[in-house]
Amino acid sequence: MNNLTTMSTFLLRELSELQELQILYVFLFITLYLTTLMGNLLIIVAVALDRHLHKPMYFFLANLAMMDVGSVSVMIPKSVANSIMNSRSISYSGCVAQVFFYFFFATSDFFLLTVMAHDRYVAICSPLQYERIMHKGACIQMAAIVLLTSLLYAILHTCGTFANTFCSNVVNQFFCEVPTLLKLSCSDFYLVEVGLLLLGCITALGCFIFIIITYLQIFSTVLRIPSVHGQNKALSTCLPHLTVVSVFLISAVFAYARPPTESSSELDIAFAVIYAIIPPMLNPFVYSIRNKDIKTALWKLLDVRHSPKTIFRVL
Repeated sequence: MNNLTTMSTFLLRELSELQELQILYVFLFITLYLTTLMGNLLIIVAVALDRHLHKPMYFFLANLAMMDVGSVSVMIPKSVANSIMNSRSISYSGCVAQVFFYFFFATSDFFLLTVMAHDRYVAICSPLQYERIMHKGACIQMAAIVLLTSLLYAILHTCGTFANTFCSNVVNQFFCEVPTLLKLSCSDFYLVEVGLLLLGCITALGCFIFIIITYLQIFSTVLRIPSVHGQNKALSTCLPHLTVVSVFLISAVFAYARPPTESSSELDIAFAVIYAIIPPMLNPFVYSIRNKDIKTALWKLLDVRHSPKTIFRVL
């Protein structure tokens, strides 16, 4: 193959070669996107408007919801637009943007989940020190560190990926996925990006071990609480977070632990949806099911008995 050093576009994979399935996939993607958008925006608005949710836990939850909205917005609108216009192309700069923003939002997601585990640990294991440790300035500082670290990580991955020379512009995925792009490389520089991916895996493993150790200490403390009501209240704030972490990691392992193949199949789209779209869609629902504060705030937000003046002020 000729080196495509000056390519201006990439060709993404069609959702399906069959027109009927193409329409079905478009409808499915739009449904998933709107569900994710609505769920996470409701969380953001509820946290912003309800003073009872102006706490560190919900501050980080609102940030997590913003990252989830960003991560799905990176890939789904472009894929749906291409399908509707019967096109496969994405500009070189558009592909660069997809890689950069997806890494930024996904990395921020996982780091925020790690910070939220620390927040739950302090709240349950050191409740008397909670306000001193998790004060407003500390929360803003932790959120800023998460964003800056994710920004640096996204820049490194984007540079490591697009510093390669590509021998083809046909991407066998519905968005610019880094492992798929690396298969197109015809230079040894792709090893740099492979090294960065391994570094990312090690970092994710370290965060996961930190979360596991944190929750072992949390559950040990919860079991010593004499009141059953106190135990349930503590678990109601921990289990949603632990569920979200589990879905995030299991979906990623499910997608990448399978043996690599050179050929593309319908399963590639399914695996990508599982790790890139399903977790952001499920997060707001998981937090809403067991958390009474979130449910109360959402019912207030969605209460149709509000006067038109109140609804206008909320919107």
